[in-house]
Amino acid sequence: MTQDYQDGNALAGPLAELFAVDVTAASGRCVSCGHTGRVADLRVYAQAPGWVARCPGCEHVMLRLVRSPDAAWLDLQGTLSLRVPLPPS
Repeated sequence: MTQDYQDGNALAGPLAELFAVDVTAASGRCVSCGHTGRVADLRVYAQAPGWVARCPGCEHVMLRLVRSPDAAWLDLQGTLSLRVPLPPS
């Protein structure tokens, strides 16, 4: 059986265009099953016009990212919370 998804590290480049920190190191909590894990551990499907990231626990869509030449749309509706580690100030 072949996997048709990549891990969340596939989002590193696209999310770097939007955030000043490495969001793949952030911890997200799934709104559906409560699973908490790193964005890098999400299952990312890129066979669409954008990226769809699903929970590795229940397959619920946690993140959608679509980019056009002049804008980006980020949908985190399936993510209850996102904890982003910051460097010491």
